[in-house]
Amino acid sequence: MLILGNQKDLAKTAPIEALGKVRYNCSRVNIEGVMGKIKVLLAEDHVVVREGTRQLIQCEPDMEVVGEAGDGKEAIDLANKLRPNVVIMDIAMPGLNGIEATKQIKALHPAISVLILTAYDNDQYIFAILEAGAAGYLLKNVRGRELIDAIRAVHAGESVLYPTIARRVISRLVSPVSSATEVQTIEPLSEREMEVLKLAARGISNKNIANELSLSPRTVQAHLGNIFNKLGVGSRTEAILCGLKRGWFTLEDLP
Repeated sequence: MLILGNQKDLAKTAPIEALGKVRYNCSRVNIEGVMGKIKVLLAEDHVVVREGTRQLIQCEPDMEVVGEAGDGKEAIDLANKLRPNVVIMDIAMPGLNGIEATKQIKALHPAISVLILTAYDNDQYIFAILEAGAAGYLLKNVRGRELIDAIRAVHAGESVLYPTIARRVISRLVSPVSSATEVQTIEPLSEREMEVLKLAARGISNKNIANELSLSPRTVQAHLGNIFNKLGVGSRTEAILCGLKRGWFTLEDLP
């Protein structure tokens, strides 16, 4: 689970809404041979936010905005037509809201990653949208660079949660180990696999885990695959929750 955003730094940065007023100089990017661009669909009813987010993304050589929607229904229609890799979704939109739109998009196209970008820091919204299948949840005062990193992360299969949101999600989902869980046996994790899982639980990306342990990113991905298989889970978040329930680390160990 990748955790982005620093609460102290965020107080000093401009909100995403201001991006529409900024002119980005894309000439700084000159990377040749970029293939397989990440196709992004924007679902946001505020035009200035869409414009600013589009300008930000279009400066990245490995990304392109393939469509823009002003409400949830249009987002679903465009997702069906354009098949983006990532949908950046607001929650509060006219007509069909982002929660229902996410649910329908994931039901039709499970491979599409939905990244929530919203002004709402509300538990009701957070748990509803994650239950609907969103891969991440960011607030609109996140830095532009963190949004770009988040797009790459969810496209790579990682989870992205604001730090305070991540802690609330984990606190709510972790429950006392039941007797059934206690007797359930699993194949033990190796020492290296446990190191990888603990670093993942701290919100460190695969690339940085690789650097920390002097491994290649491919090897880290292989270790995570083995961890998922042994624990019988399908994602980092589930693996971390399993580790918490089994006492391998505690909430105090997380950022």
